[in-house]
Amino acid sequence: MFTGLIQEVGTVKKAQKEGFDLRLVLESPQLAPKVKLGDSVAVNGCCLTVVDIQKDLLSFQAVPETLNRTAIGSLKEGSQVNLELPLTLSDPLGGHFVQGHVDGVGHITAMTPEGLGCRMAVQLPKDLIRYVVEKGSIALNGISLTVASLSGDEIEVALIPHTLQNTDLGSKKIGDPLHVEVDLLAKYVEKLSAGYMEKRP
Repeated sequence: MFTGLIQEVGTVKKAQKEGFDLRLVLESPQLAPKVKLGDSVAVNGCCLTVVDIQKDLLSFQAVPETLNRTAIGSLKEGSQVNLELPLTLSDPLGGHFVQGHVDGVGHITAMTPEGLGCRMAVQLPKDLIRYVVEKGSIALNGISLTVASLSGDEIEVALIPHTLQNTDLGSKKIGDPLHVEVDLLAKYVEKLSAGYMEKRP
């Protein structure tokens, strides 16, 4: 379980195909000393397992299931990625509950300067829109954000300067893919409501 509060922006040092898998090596000088082999790390909001540690370098292995459901396969040497370690019982929940399970891939449709920050529009997969509400929570590339507006299959989020400077969103452009994880509670409410409606006469 994560919070969507990014702890470090890492850099891809290697993204190498190994059969049907992808070996991903990230430079993470701040977080690497804190993790051990087998730990989970959210990489752009996708929960991956550390399979090797070499000083400041963390290695992960992305299997076909991960590559088919995320944009991890589009990462290349030099790409920036948002990193977060799992939530512990002593950590404050400053964002919202984020599982690290990517629900789909959206794409940036606009980046409009607004004050000192930016208003970013993102087109979501149509099957995820039903889980999104205005002023509700959503995770984009692992970042806990608030939905500022919703129209059709497109949402807008307001990005403050801190977010632009301390995540990969500061380097994003129109057309770039973003991992989308909708609010966990919305999915549970839908399932429970469906069961209730089925039992009604």
